[in-house]
Amino acid sequence: MARGERRRRGAPADGARTAERAARGGPARREGRGGRARGAAAGAALAVVVLSLALGLSGCWLLAWHRARRAVTLHSAPPALPPDSSSPAVAPDLFWGTYRPHVYFGMKTRSPQPLLTGLMWAQQGTTPGTPKLRHTCEQGDGVGPYGWEFHDGLSFGRQHIQDGALRLTTEFVKRPGGQHGGNWSWRVTVEPQASSTSALPLVSLFFYVVTDGKEVLVPEVGAKGQLKFISGHTSELGDFRFTLMPPTSPGDTAPKYGSYNVFWSSNPGLPSLTEMVKSRLNNWFQHRPPGASPERYLGLPGSLKWEDRGPSGQGQGQGQFLIQQVTLKVPFSVELVFESGSAQAGESQALEQLAGSLLTQALESHAEAFRERFEKTFRLKEKGLSPEEQALGQVALSGLLGGIGYFYGQGLVLPNMEVEGSKQKVDPVLFPPVPLFTAVPSRSFFPRGFLWDEGFHQLVIQRWDPRLTREAVGHWLGLLNADGWIGREQVLGDEARARVPSEFLVQRTAHANPPTLLLPVAHMLEGGDPADYAFLRRAFPRLRAWFFWLHQSQAGPVPLSYRWRGRDPALPTLLNPKTLPSGLDDYPRASHPSPTERHLDLRCWVALGARVLMQLAEQLGEAEAAAELGPLAASLEAEESLDELHWAPELGVFADFGNHTKAVQLKPRPPQGLVRVVGQPSPRLQYVDALGYVSLFPFLLRLLDPNSSRLGPLLDVLADSRQLWSPFGLRSLAATSPFYSQRNSEHDPPYWRGAVWLNVNYLALGALHYYGHLEGPYQARAAKLHRELRTNLVGNVRRQYQATGFLWEQYSDQDGRGMGCRPFQGWTSLVLLAMAEDY
Repeated sequence: MARGERRRRGAPADGARTAERAARGGPARREGRGGRARGAAAGAALAVVVLSLALGLSGCWLLAWHRARRAVTLHSAPPALPPDSSSPAVAPDLFWGTYRPHVYFGMKTRSPQPLLTGLMWAQQGTTPGTPKLRHTCEQGDGVGPYGWEFHDGLSFGRQHIQDGALRLTTEFVKRPGGQHGGNWSWRVTVEPQASSTSALPLVSLFFYVVTDGKEVLVPEVGAKGQLKFISGHTSELGDFRFTLMPPTSPGDTAPKYGSYNVFWSSNPGLPSLTEMVKSRLNNWFQHRPPGASPERYLGLPGSLKWEDRGPSGQGQGQGQFLIQQVTLKVPFSVELVFESGSAQAGESQALEQLAGSLLTQALESHAEAFRERFEKTFRLKEKGLSPEEQALGQVALSGLLGGIGYFYGQGLVLPNMEVEGSKQKVDPVLFPPVPLFTAVPSRSFFPRGFLWDEGFHQLVIQRWDPRLTREAVGHWLGLLNADGWIGREQVLGDEARARVPSEFLVQRTAHANPPTLLLPVAHMLEGGDPADYAFLRRAFPRLRAWFFWLHQSQAGPVPLSYRWRGRDPALPTLLNPKTLPSGLDDYPRASHPSPTERHLDLRCWVALGARVLMQLAEQLGEAEAAAELGPLAASLEAEESLDELHWAPELGVFADFGNHTKAVQLKPRPPQGLVRVVGQPSPRLQYVDALGYVSLFPFLLRLLDPNSSRLGPLLDVLADSRQLWSPFGLRSLAATSPFYSQRNSEHDPPYWRGAVWLNVNYLALGALHYYGHLEGPYQARAAKLHRELRTNLVGNVRRQYQATGFLWEQYSDQDGRGMGCRPFQGWTSLVLLAMAEDY
């Protein structure tokens, strides 16, 4: 509890003691009869004051308790998706998928207690000690480039992974049938790199199955430790069987000699799988192909006797972990086949196993279907783009679809406890268990759901498969709490939580995020798809609640102004306190955070939301909502209001407003290191001189009339190479800004302070294309800038992909090189829509 709150709670006690002394005839006795009367009256008055204060405090606590309860109560509106929408009965073709984006290769079911499968691998004998065991995508593990060449988001994918001298290709294809999601097959091919001249290495693949509860796995072992198959049963999958086929040479059907090891235990917890395998490997084993010298390798010593799994009772209720290791010389291919009992039973004659030449045929058929559908959807070849650009577009889409995950769990939430200017100290609480079907920004660094990223992700996905977008948006709206809030980061389940720093686990219900899910909603409104229309009708109550929470909770100091809650305090180590809820993190804002701030980008997002929700209400015939939203949308789009609150005549652009000074620097001060120093002039209420992405938001979200006098100055700064224009795309902060490329602290390099970001550049391309097709004084200039910016942006992303094999989080405005984390096939995949000129 804050010191001020303790002082407030202490005052009534003192007043009560004073009233008690007066009632007992204490100091007031000296005043005689009249004094006693006055003392009695004073005591009665004090008693009333004490009672009022007590009731007031209890009211505050009651309100705080009520807020805390609502923070972790799910919204009462009907769900946007049908009941059991993720079940095999409702969506059998989506039940199985590569929904574990943080592992190099794995599949799971869309279920709170899924059946999980995955792949690990290790190159034997290359270094002393334990070989590098590859499993989860890591930023600095030396693997790469890697990524999906093809992925249709549903039933097929092909991925290439470069690991030193090895090249792995992982493929899967699904075959529908039955009542439990159908069958599927994997093929993993390991080959030497074309440039490798070293001896062919010995490689181990580890195929595993994990259950998360009371599901049953029964292994059947063959000769030399090889599993014949694993049979099993779960309530959601019915009976099923896994079969690991004998390895072959790539493209051949003749078996190739492999050494086998198996390990069976209780489930140690999904984040611990890699370490458990590492800790069990030992060098007792030899690979002895006929006619060749034996080679020692590290293998798993295991038993398939259930009683040998571990100490008595271990693993009860926590599931099973069964892993088969196969070790052999490259090159080779290994296939894993999953067969559903109901899929087999539903056929009049036994289905031929999806393996060998049948699997090859299915994979090639799906690859050709993907290519045809891709061209029909995006028309890159028709537009004259090169084969290299077409391949980049396919990789951008496939990497985004291959990064879709299914998560289930409870997030940590810190309720907003501000009551009449005070704050009650509370601890984070658990949100109810919820599922989330979402794309992720980066498999290696951000393999979880991010609210403002997801709107951009779905702009790409809905062009390919609108159903996937309805599923994702519906799941995000399912996270709405009773007040209409959605957490900006979703850390659901043990696997997701294990990869997130503790300071980012807790989501605060006072903090918002840009409502980018309204971008694909707007696209649904324009498309006229009956399925989209039906979805939007179901989703409207939740979209409305979410919008009005944003509009009300982030209201600014004057009408029609807005302020991001959750800025960092002005700490002595920070050049400019960050605004993480805005999505633009370290983009410079007012130097001294205060309630007087007015944030331009937030106002524009709210204006967009009011416009989209009003249009949706009108189309749905929601007259009451349309009447409520219409005046708000008109007020927010009125240029006079925008000018009054955000046009900075002295800067010649739109800007934030707040308590600000430019005289802020980081200077070395031993032993503290870099320390913020504020000079003259002192901070005062003024427009914030930070020309960059924020300045463009009225243009980016197309809120300006094509004849607006403000459009010309914005195009001027956009096109000025001293400001935002670079040969590689629009930089996030003007090169002339004192914050350009500046660290925010000793340990915090610049992030949104000059680098080129694809999501905002895509918005800029869309706006230039929009104004370039509307009559007005800037039409020709906007069209010309669109062509030039598209050429610069797409060309640089293509060159960097050809040089590194990755799409990147951001790109240098100075030399175009990829920066930040990789692969980043979240919103950087918007390069595909830029190539297609689809805005």
